[in-house]
Amino acid sequence: MAMVGLFWIAEGDVYVGAKPAGHAPGVRLADEGVTGLGDGQSQLYPWEDVRSLTVADIPVKTLIRQVGTVTGMALETVKEIALPGMGGGIEAPPLLLVRVRTEGGERNLAAYVAAASGYPQSEVDLSLALLNRLTEGAATMETTLAAMAAWGRAWEGGTPRRSEREELLRKWLG
Repeated sequence: MAMVGLFWIAEGDVYVGAKPAGHAPGVRLADEGVTGLGDGQSQLYPWEDVRSLTVADIPVKTLIRQVGTVTGMALETVKEIALPGMGGGIEAPPLLLVRVRTEGGERNLAAYVAAASGYPQSEVDLSLALLNRLTEGAATMETTLAAMAAWGRAWEGGTPRRSEREELLRKWLG
């Protein structure tokens, strides 16, 4: 499993945001289309019906966000050590809003953010361009998704470094 831009790639599966578990919200990109996963949004939008695919509410990585994330984790750790079992619990990550526009209108799907301290702006820009590319036609979508899935099946290890992620996004853009 690895995060590349706004995408979570687990073996041959490609998700926008984090890969969902159980009833959690998520968005899967597959050959058949865009699938909303989780409670209240389980629906398939075939690629031939999808006119545009965009993402809103993307947390962009900043120094302030990084410091806040580290500080928050440290405070939770101290609280758990000082008062075992009395902590506030783990908060759910923020949600991305994935907008799927078809001829029938626009549907908003939710997916959890995969990057704790936000996404680098360069990866956000490349990811949004890649999502746009997926809606350009069947041949483009199939080739692009196939390349992403093939990389996911072949990749061993965690998330690649930032420069490698950007290189992959550029490669998939063609």
